[in-house]
Amino acid sequence: MYNLGLPIPKFVRSTHPVPSLHLKPLTVAALPDIVELDRLCFGQLWTEDGYRRELDSPNSDVLGVFSSEAEPFFLLGFGCLWAILDEAHLTVLAVRPEYRRQGLGGLLLQTLLRSSRDRGLERATLEVSATNRAARSLYEQFGFREAGRRRAYYPNGDDALILWLSGIQKNDFLQNLDDRDRQIRARLSTLGWQI
Repeated sequence: MYNLGLPIPKFVRSTHPVPSLHLKPLTVAALPDIVELDRLCFGQLWTEDGYRRELDSPNSDVLGVFSSEAEPFFLLGFGCLWAILDEAHLTVLAVRPEYRRQGLGGLLLQTLLRSSRDRGLERATLEVSATNRAARSLYEQFGFREAGRRRAYYPNGDDALILWLSGIQKNDFLQNLDDRDRQIRARLSTLGWQI
């Protein structure tokens, strides 16, 4: 079911068949793919044991987006959140470099935020590199705002911006989330993806 070291095919627009995306919770069977994607995106932010703990924790949601372009399905991106009291702490959001800027990060983020709402959480927080403009823009589109800075937080010396989002349980937040979902799905569809 998961890509276990197989070459990753490039996205090719075709009329037959239409590649589809699948969102689902990750399991321990996906650990090799998760660790590989972490290495590609972050240079090994977490270890395999760290991800295993996340997958086993009832306080964590670890979600993956897969493509049906090849058999077996392969992991294009994943996200993780911790539920701490009434807060969602988004710990990881990663998309394979060759699949970025298509809407997959937004798809993962809106699904994690919807999960946070379903868990009854009131707000969300995360850290993002001050130099990562693409990620900052994505988070701002969902309503995250800067609340602080951690100097030289990352191993490369980059500062981390602390971002917060409040009001997850409010009706207008749900409406905004639904609007973003429609926009993301429309963008993915124009790029040839089916969800």
